[in-house]
Amino acid sequence: MNVNSNGALDGAVIAVAGAAGPAGRAALLRLAEAGAIVVASDADTERLAQAVDEARYAHGGATVTGDTVDLLDPSATREWAAQTEKEFGRVDGLVHLVGGWRGCATFGETDLGDWQLLEKLLIRTVQNTSLAFHETLKRSDKGRYVLVSQSGAAKPTEGNAAYAAAKAAAEAWTLALADSFRKAGGEDGPRAAAAILVIKALVHDAMRAERPNAKFAGFTDVKELAEAIAGVWDRPAPEVNGQRLWLTPEP
Repeated sequence: MNVNSNGALDGAVIAVAGAAGPAGRAALLRLAEAGAIVVASDADTERLAQAVDEARYAHGGATVTGDTVDLLDPSATREWAAQTEKEFGRVDGLVHLVGGWRGCATFGETDLGDWQLLEKLLIRTVQNTSLAFHETLKRSDKGRYVLVSQSGAAKPTEGNAAYAAAKAAAEAWTLALADSFRKAGGEDGPRAAAAILVIKALVHDAMRAERPNAKFAGFTDVKELAEAIAGVWDRPAPEVNGQRLWLTPEP
């Protein structure tokens, strides 16, 4: 398949953090299809290479690269951002797809070890990527920071205390980034934007194959998520900056 132009994404330089999972793979494919230059990162070198190759082969002519980056290391994350801007001249987006889940049946069974893990995966990686890419996104005329969050951040359940709290913290951090973009834009409005895509849960083809009788009610397919990610660039920065964009009904 040849690369197709998709307006704002055509030729845009988009970094994708956590690119080796099902959501990351779908995002790489969609962004490459839209004509973006895609710079993918993940901690899993082998799975990352597979995801990058898949996107390259699916969309002939697309520029898709992969870097193994420890996003828990602020210096390594800043180096990734600086190298990306140096190589391609700018960065027009960072899509944050680093995920993870831990939970239990009841509030009383909550293991604070789960919080320690989720704080790293769901908060620290948001902090490091947003700080590393902040200035280069402000320099872009279509800079976007896209976080994927979960509806439980707004209405936690007892067994998901650690997960929901981590997601809520990641949202708050992203909204602070959005305020930075708003202030930088002044009276003309923000040129860059930080937006939050909210889902209930994700589903992909392998999950359906494993559980053919499951309904996955309210789940968002990873391809639909990828489409929503691409759509953030189709809307003006002031329209999406600091917004929670719901892909599932609000609780």
